[in-house]
Amino acid sequence: MEHIDHILIVDDDREIRELVSSYLTKSGLRTSVAADGRQMRSFLEGNTVDLIVLDVMMPGDDGLVLCRELRAGKHKATPILMLTARSDEMDRIIGLEMGADDYLPKPFAARELLARIKAVLRRTRALPPNLQISEAGQWLRFGDWRLDTIGRHLLDKDGTEIALSGAEYRLLRVFIDHPQRVLNRDQLLNLTQGRDAELFDRSIDLLVSRVRQRLGDDAREPTYIKTVRSEGYVFAVPVAIEEARS
Repeated sequence: MEHIDHILIVDDDREIRELVSSYLTKSGLRTSVAADGRQMRSFLEGNTVDLIVLDVMMPGDDGLVLCRELRAGKHKATPILMLTARSDEMDRIIGLEMGADDYLPKPFAARELLARIKAVLRRTRALPPNLQISEAGQWLRFGDWRLDTIGRHLLDKDGTEIALSGAEYRLLRVFIDHPQRVLNRDQLLNLTQGRDAELFDRSIDLLVSRVRQRLGDDAREPTYIKTVRSEGYVFAVPVAIEEARS
């Protein structure tokens, strides 16, 4: 049976929930709705979804709080597309820092939302061809870390699992697959998002900051991802491939 993508729409505006749900359903997607964080949590206790459309401005726990909560829990790998007020660039920046995979300013056209959803799902499920190098049960080792290419998470030297969002995994894979080579922001956008890349100047910098945090890398004196002034970033340590442990 063909899989039908299931989208959860979390927004306190009933009209937006109904309009978005109706449009996405007519476009061949399955939808569910929640008016706030409480309803979202209740729904996710017994259901799985392929992507969450999450509004920032909501009563109670806002979208930023909920995004951080999702990234820390069992739904850490579920893609999140955040809806933000057009004037609130800071919300978009913080949303990316919290682990959102994309954002869309309000007001928006339903067709654009559908295109963004499809792009996020496509990026989440299929790595660019240059990243498809060692997926058959192998680890990528660098420094004190190992990257699980199947589970898409990090393991530190003690074997503790560090979760990665889809965007964080793709960026780390780009660096790992191009070690000791300077990559500028345009190259990083293209390699991680391909033709779906968004021209948001700070998005790569924010993503680099998030990956550094996962690696425990000091941005002032980084060990793994170093900044090359006026050029971009370089993954500064060698990478080895090893068989995954059973």
